[in-house]
Amino acid sequence: MLQQTRVDQAEPYYERFTEAFPTVEALAKADLDEVLKQWEGLGYYSRARNLHRAAQMVVDDFDARVPDTYDAIRALPGVGPYTAAAVLSLAYERPHAVLDGNVARVLTRVFAIRDEVNKTRTKRHLQQLADDLLAPEQPGAFNEAIMELGATVCMPANPTCPRCAVNDVCEAYALGTPEAFPVKKKKAPVPHYDIAVGLIFDGEGRILIQRRPEDKMLGGLWEFPGGKQEEGETIAETCQREVREELGIDIEIGDLFQRISHAFTHFKITLHAFRCRILAGTPAAREGQPIRWVTVPELADYAFPRANRRLIEALNERTQNPTLFDR
Repeated sequence: MLQQTRVDQAEPYYERFTEAFPTVEALAKADLDEVLKQWEGLGYYSRARNLHRAAQMVVDDFDARVPDTYDAIRALPGVGPYTAAAVLSLAYERPHAVLDGNVARVLTRVFAIRDEVNKTRTKRHLQQLADDLLAPEQPGAFNEAIMELGATVCMPANPTCPRCAVNDVCEAYALGTPEAFPVKKKKAPVPHYDIAVGLIFDGEGRILIQRRPEDKMLGGLWEFPGGKQEEGETIAETCQREVREELGIDIEIGDLFQRISHAFTHFKITLHAFRCRILAGTPAAREGQPIRWVTVPELADYAFPRANRRLIEALNERTQNPTLFDR
């Protein structure tokens, strides 16, 4: 959970998740939909899918005990060099140095490294420095200390250098320019996309949802059918085309129900949701993923991306007050 998420944000999700799955066996046996539902709102859902698969491997291949060798733990889904080093050093006292954003910031400042921190060559250099500095007799304590130094003292902005335990050997401090490090490439403009989705109701007031393929972004989550606007088409035409391509049905586009803006890590979207009804055809998912007709209250039982969840909140509000549908 701490991959790409701060501790204060992850903590309530961690407590909820471990209450639902208190053992690796419980997680391994759980249905993926249940795992994603417990993860809902935390983002980067590939982490949840990887954790689920890793739990199954730990149970099946390692007798429900996380492996204690580097090659074995790296073979688990979602476990990269940082996670492997952190788990092995903290849980098993194996001499592996971690390299996360905090550690990289400390090292680039101490050694005044002027190469772009995200380049592969620079990362290799920083990893070698971390390996060389590691206290092999106390690898867990060393890793915790350098990560904590970056999180609480050697912060990205306004570092408290005068109280830093290593300021006497820090080249960036000596130069008086600690915030010039690490050197990062300027970010490109964040792209924006318009997305149209159909709120397709049947004669019984149920709404159609589909599950995203597991190998796609937000894989395994449920969503309302739709997709990205193409050049030269109106957003309503986008909704008609996407639903036809995804489900093989023709729909009538009704009123715009809701417009929602949402930011992902690398792009932004505006989600346009239309009330729709089927004119011709029977819904069948193009890629074979499950589809469901559910009531609005039943939407709470499924894991959705955050933008869709905001849409569901509006659906619940208007279901409780039907006159709002006329607005």
